[in-house]
Amino acid sequence: QVQLVESGGGLVQAGGSLRLSCAASGSIDSINAMGWYRQAPGKQRELVADITSGGTINYVDSVKGRFTISRDNAKNTVYLQMNSLKPEDTAVYYCNAKIRITYSFASYDYWGQGTQVTVSS
Repeated sequence: QVQLVESGGGLVQAGGSLRLSCAASGSIDSINAMGWYRQAPGKQRELVADITSGGTINYVDSVKGRFTISRDNAKNTVYLQMNSLKPEDTAVYYCNAKIRITYSFASYDYWGQGTQVTVSS
């Protein structure tokens, strides 16, 4: 069984910063991409940023230059440093990881429980 545990959300004023963390644990053989998605009320879930095991990074245009994704492969952990936060960044942020579990040839998507980020104006 695999678990993704997130931390770091909260309430911050516009222009402030937050750092999200997500640690994967369990019967993990390898992790390909890890990333962050978000879902605001009434909107679809969208990819914010992801990073492959080789370090290739992808950001949604709206966060480029403000957010930085990184990962520690030894700790199976992905981070999202969010700077210059805006009210439109308010959403529930979900960690995602594409994981191959022990004794499996396939990779599967796993999700964290979500953490609320609220940016006040």
